[in-house]
Amino acid sequence: MTSKPSVLFVCVHNAGRSQMAAGWLHHLAGDAVEVRSAGSEPADQINPVAVEAMAEVGIDITAGRPKELDYDAVRDSDVVITMGCGDTCPVFPGKRYEDWQLTDPAGQPLDVVRTVRDDIRDRVQALLDDLTGGVRFRGR
Repeated sequence: MTSKPSVLFVCVHNAGRSQMAAGWLHHLAGDAVEVRSAGSEPADQINPVAVEAMAEVGIDITAGRPKELDYDAVRDSDVVITMGCGDTCPVFPGKRYEDWQLTDPAGQPLDVVRTVRDDIRDRVQALLDDLTGGVRFRGR
């Protein structure tokens, strides 16, 4: 891993889970970690309920745009976190892969998306602690 780790969050539409995870990691780590997200079948826009749930905790993810997963994003990442995208992610030897089983927020009411948001926060915090040895950053 380089001195500045890079993390790629991948879900199907890159409109909910992966966008929220990227928002959390950027919020908690600032510029100490390079953050990427992508989807195997990207949507046209970020899920507005995910945007609303993140705004409730002071994180603005409206600048994000769903992007298609590509070979370079995986190759250039130290850690690849998948969230329900199946086998569409290319596998590179030596990369760290994790599969997070999370409810898809698509079509879910705000109370369900809040639960997903909070679960993602806890997982991102644990990932960040592991990547940095517990070093504290601006959002923590």
